[in-house]
Amino acid sequence: REALSVMVERNFDLVFMDVQMPIMDGLEATVALRETAKDKLKRQPVIALTAHAMKGDSEKCIDAGMDGYLTKPIRTPELDAILQTYMDRRMLQAPEVVCTADPESSGTV
Repeated sequence: REALSVMVERNFDLVFMDVQMPIMDGLEATVALRETAKDKLKRQPVIALTAHAMKGDSEKCIDAGMDGYLTKPIRTPELDAILQTYMDRRMLQAPEVVCTADPESSGTV
């Protein structure tokens, strides 16, 4: 519930959500987040972080509204791939920075 409360109040670039948490599991928290934040312009990406690696587990996470699935123990190449995907998306969404030189300056920016 704490994680859900924080995610509703703030907007994160990427959330790694543990599937097994006390009180409210990661699946329930993600469903609640998607319902609560459905009117927000920016969707917070949520990646399942779980030791569950049985057939159908990744589908349960996706069906709950998660955007990806990472199993424990975490393997660096898989984590790197997820981080790179979301870094690339973030860069595509970043406003273009335009630098212009002051005509009265030496032309350096």
